[in-house]
Amino acid sequence: MSKTLTHLNEQGEANMVDVTEKAVTQRSATAEGYIAMSTQTLEMITQGKHKKGDVFAVARIAGIQAAKKCGDLIPLCHPLMLTKVQVDFEPELENNRVKVTSLCKLSGQTGVEMEALTAVSVACLTLFDMCKAVDPNMTIGGIQVLTKEGGKTGHWERQQQC
Repeated sequence: MSKTLTHLNEQGEANMVDVTEKAVTQRSATAEGYIAMSTQTLEMITQGKHKKGDVFAVARIAGIQAAKKCGDLIPLCHPLMLTKVQVDFEPELENNRVKVTSLCKLSGQTGVEMEALTAVSVACLTLFDMCKAVDPNMTIGGIQVLTKEGGKTGHWERQQQC
């Protein structure tokens, strides 16, 4: 694994990485994050009783849109032609939280970790936005990459949870 910061040039200035010579390979990344909330809020959204409707459906679309716009949001990210973005929700009733996961895929010259992280982040933020009137104490955390595939480093998987 390289120990250099790839987004800095020789003068230490911000620099978009040149991927021109990199091979086009199938790449994917998965990420996760959590939004913790009150029991009442979690029950409301899992039972479909929220006044705003299906909050998971809205957060799923928001996460997908965010992954597609990652290059517009993060200054040195390459705009990518994603071929798959999946956002899923797993209510954890025993922990009063929702686990949000994303999968991003493409055939390209650079990885999709940032897109997967952005999808999870914006999906969590959307859940917060839709539920903040009933539960302003919600917290978002644990956002991390779980796996990545493709490119010269091949397969990488998180060995421990943060």
